[in-house]
Amino acid sequence: MPQRVLGDSLRVAIHAPAPLIRAGLAGFVAMEPRLREVPPDRIRDADAIVVAVDVADASVLDLLPRLSDDPRARFLVVVSKRWQADVPTARHRGVRAVVWWDFCSPDVFVRTVRAVAGEDGTKPSARRQQTVDRAALSSREVAVLRLIAEGRQCEEIATELAYSERTVRYILYGAMKRLRARNRAHAVSYAIRAGLI
Repeated sequence: MPQRVLGDSLRVAIHAPAPLIRAGLAGFVAMEPRLREVPPDRIRDADAIVVAVDVADASVLDLLPRLSDDPRARFLVVVSKRWQADVPTARHRGVRAVVWWDFCSPDVFVRTVRAVAGEDGTKPSARRQQTVDRAALSSREVAVLRLIAEGRQCEEIATELAYSERTVRYILYGAMKRLRARNRAHAVSYAIRAGLI
């Protein structure tokens, strides 16, 4: 990754197997004067590499070193459906942030790319910890934890989200297991610290 000169636009590489997703992300880059897309053959020159997938799992983490063998490569993973990858391994492979496609507006995309490239002024280790950890929760899990934080019981959450009570408990305990939370309060406090609720 070559050194950037102050005032240069950020170089962004995009890897997205789905043509529509790729076109959308390329459109976000084209709309922002501070960003410039680099072609796949110049991926090593990118300040941030955006990887868009349906499901983030071990195979996606294995793909990252093949996209760029530079140990300083910084990845933003855009996920459409599920995060099933190991978070510490993702950090180790250079994932600096994860954004759910449902929440990937142009503004969110640009801010996240700038953070991944190290241009947002935040401390890299704190930023990496916070943004990658957000990937550990799905949008359903965030919705359930948000309602628990409001003091709702499982049956109330089930009614509001149109799930069965059993599904709410399944979602909650799945999130707790993945976060290694001891109880509901611990899971809610994690979500608050991560800025999810």
